[in-house]
Amino acid sequence: MLHVELRSDTMTRPTPAMRKAMAAAEVGDDVFGEDPTVNRLESMAAEVLGKQAALFVPSGTMANLISQMAHCGRGDEMILGNLAHSFYYEQGGSAAVAAIHPRTVPNQSDGKIPLGEMEAAIRGDNIHFPRTRLIALENTHNLCGGAPLEPAYLKSVGDIVRRHGIKLHIDGARMFNAAVALGVPARQLAVEADSISFCLSKGLAAPVGSVVSGGKEFIQAARRARKILGGGMRQAGVLAAAGIVALTEMVDRLAEDHANAHRLATGLAGVSGLELDPGRYKTNIVYFDVIKPGLNAAELVAALQKEGVRMLAAGPRTIRAVTHYEVTARDIDHALAAMARLMK
Repeated sequence: MLHVELRSDTMTRPTPAMRKAMAAAEVGDDVFGEDPTVNRLESMAAEVLGKQAALFVPSGTMANLISQMAHCGRGDEMILGNLAHSFYYEQGGSAAVAAIHPRTVPNQSDGKIPLGEMEAAIRGDNIHFPRTRLIALENTHNLCGGAPLEPAYLKSVGDIVRRHGIKLHIDGARMFNAAVALGVPARQLAVEADSISFCLSKGLAAPVGSVVSGGKEFIQAARRARKILGGGMRQAGVLAAAGIVALTEMVDRLAEDHANAHRLATGLAGVSGLELDPGRYKTNIVYFDVIKPGLNAAELVAALQKEGVRMLAAGPRTIRAVTHYEVTARDIDHALAAMARLMK
């Protein structure tokens, strides 16, 4: 039976080129700054994003927390969307570990935080309030259907943070998906940010790791935060080598994933008992609702798995599907055929 993995783009296995690079990687102790392959990856990432420096870390969750800690002190406040990954899915680490107070503002369906509401949430100087130090955005926005944030919107947010003397962090876990979908260089999506992170293991197919980029002083503070969180790695070049391949070989092909996601969304929209707007989805993430009476998302996901198709129940009625380099147009057609049979 054909196996189609659509639960997440984190399910990808390293490419043959990655495995070869990992096996041959020159390594050293990265805590001492002596792993040449890690250093090369960090330099490449900083160059791609137009930043002074970068830091290789084990995960996207750690990348966000490290960035928050570097920008904020204990009792400070950050503003972020109520559907942000770092608020919704990262176990409240900003509060639990870093004692940073999160203040949420509702996200729009396109992942944006309304500019007026964002600026209104910034605290004035009052001893009763925590001090607003940071605004955090997400690009692309997972829970908003992989929506990319355009440069014009990011410029407006940059104007706000400069006007108030605070910082901007962008959780760019899938920022290269945003860049490809919008047809702009990645650095254009990073220019307003004081820090920006991206995942090597989402969409880009590396097995492990994320990268945080920003100014030299920020990265120095981020390196200290990584250490206290237990994220200091030793001969990490075996992992960074796959990240280098990800940056050099896996970015441009993301357009294929977007085309396959569009193919999937368009096909699902034609299946009775399902509901979605296919025009909403611009990158590699598709959400749809099960509206057929007597059927819920978990039941449909279980039935799909028996047909060789794996998707993720994201709510009682909501299912998520994510395309990646191991999913072909043929796989999408198989998934659509299975869905059509089941929904009859």
